[in-house]
Amino acid sequence: QVQLVESGGGSVQAGGSLALSCAASESTANMAWFRQAPGKEREGVAYDALGDKQYTSSMQDRFTISRDNAKNTVSLQMNSLKPEDTAMYYCAARRIFKLTLDRYDYPYWGQGIQVTVSS
Repeated sequence: QVQLVESGGGSVQAGGSLALSCAASESTANMAWFRQAPGKEREGVAYDALGDKQYTSSMQDRFTISRDNAKNTVSLQMNSLKPEDTAMYYCAARRIFKLTLDRYDYPYWGQGIQVTVSS
């Protein structure tokens, strides 16, 4: 069982920046970020699969995913935040390499961390 613990997040005004971090209990091929706004389905933000990165198109110009393989951590730098970015953000992982941002491909999840962007 891979354990994931998110940190960072919080509240910021529109146009501001936030950074999220996630620490994994072991090394995995994929690490990813997802988010879920109230009343909406969980959606993919970005993944890093052994260095291959992919973003949801609406976020790729504002968000950056990065990994520290030595520390088994993944970070998400979020810039130019908008009120519609308000959501619970989740870190996710899968042991086996796959180029995927499908939530059903990720068996391991963190508890989530709240990001609130005010206008």
